Amino acid sequence: MEITGEEQIPPILQRVRCGVVEGFLTVFKMIKFVLPLYIVVDMCKAYGLIDSLGTWCAPLMSLFGLPGATAFAFIAGALVNLYAAIAVLAPLDLTPWQVTQCGVMMGIAHNLVLEGGVLSSTGARGGVLTFFRILLAAIAGWLMLGMQALGVAG
Repeated sequence: MEITGEEQIPPILQRVRCGVVEGFLTVFKMIKFVLPLYIVVDMCKAYGLIDSLGTWCAPLMSLFGLPGATAFAFIAGALVNLYAAIAVLAPLDLTPWQVTQCGVMMGIAHNLVLEGGVLSSTGARGGVLTFFRILLAAIAGWLMLGMQALGVAG
């Protein structure tokens, strides 16, 4: 590839049109995945399934000051991606602080299966790095719970 002094920049209307089209395609891809998952979670919540299963996870999630039902979002985020986690979190009636806390924790430890595999394929110790991502997410969750208890945030 040759570098030239002057590159042709497309006209603004063409760039805007291309950006709008690409934006709509991205939104459509996300909606195809997030909307059905949101509906399923909302239906499970309406029939009490989320609350029933959430009681099993409540002891673990209470370590972070979160309701048990948020465990499903963490599972979705760890196994699938953050969009799946958002679709699970949305119908759960969380406080803004709880959503922020989940977001920070999931931002650290998300898509663990795929990214762990990619790390392993590069020669890195994928399992060890995945463990430390989970540990770091837990530490961040505890720190945020502490901040909330001290009245610093939330």
